[in-house]
Amino acid sequence: MTAETEAAASTTGSCCSPAGSCHSEGPADVQVGSVTTVYKVSGMTCGHCEGAVSGEIGEIAGVGSVKAVAATGEVTVVSAAPLDEEAVRAAVDEAGFELVGRA
Repeated sequence: MTAETEAAASTTGSCCSPAGSCHSEGPADVQVGSVTTVYKVSGMTCGHCEGAVSGEIGEIAGVGSVKAVAATGEVTVVSAAPLDEEAVRAAVDEAGFELVGRA
């Protein structure tokens, strides 16, 4: 590995996370004065899928944190206020998956 590619690898990690891991550890962060909603998403199979879904939902205004779990198909979203389900559906669709509904 050259110094240039080594530096790039150390700053970007893998396609799944900066730490190079496809899975996050621990529960989703809970914020005071927030709404937690769990959605079912079909088609996620790995950490890369989790990251794609989390990234798209995380772009919705008011979203504080997102935790997607491919093994269960559940996506936990913590937001400042209840989210418009169509906005969540559009974000999941943009990531290439299907929103089944609330868990």
